[in-house]
Amino acid sequence: MTYQARELNLTDPTNGYLHFVVYTEPRLSIASNSLNADVSIERQTPLAQEWLGRLVRCEPNALHCTLVEQQKIPTLFHPCVEEDKDSPSAVAGSGCVCRRTFYDPEFGLPVVGKHFKHRGEGGTDQWTYQTYAPLDLRPEDTFSRFIVSGGLFWARTEKGLLSILPQQNALGYNVGYSGGGPHALAAYLTQVAATNGENTAAGTPYEEAHPAILAWTQSSAADRGTNELTLHDLKTMQQA
Repeated sequence: MTYQARELNLTDPTNGYLHFVVYTEPRLSIASNSLNADVSIERQTPLAQEWLGRLVRCEPNALHCTLVEQQKIPTLFHPCVEEDKDSPSAVAGSGCVCRRTFYDPEFGLPVVGKHFKHRGEGGTDQWTYQTYAPLDLRPEDTFSRFIVSGGLFWARTEKGLLSILPQQNALGYNVGYSGGGPHALAAYLTQVAATNGENTAAGTPYEEAHPAILAWTQSSAADRGTNELTLHDLKTMQQA
């Protein structure tokens, strides 16, 4: 099927995964996302911490399985070494390579946390989180602010809710150079500004990027630390 903006309500938390589109080829043992872009969260920035703080831990389900390699699916069901020192994911009694499963209650999307812990004291002990970007903000949400921080792209709504920036699979965002990533991001931000924050569906064609917004996404300034653009800032760029 071909996705059109607002053709499907894929971010309604009351229905959750019923609106998540999965691509499968049973003959080849393939099951993956079809429309939603993959997002990996490694750095524990304040924004990432805010997002992580609202996740709800849950039992693994089919959607979590699409976020890991096929051979790693059994680890979704293994306890952490902190919960069971004899877990199949434990390494030498204190190390760990387990996974934990969560969901985002605001968007109904699955999240998998990957644990990497060296055995013994003083070694690496970190979590990396894999999830999907929504294809749209929630129906009642209005875009208020764009934030880029730690290589991740976020939106904050008029009501203050933080969301991973809506993004379609194969249209990855990036900043700081002349290429597809900055073009995709500029096109999306152009759409948001042109509709006064109302149309937040992902998948805007590259050619719709406003030159002034594109110049910003391609600039080194966009790739420096944490940057924020309000809806007013984006609209002002379009008027320049």
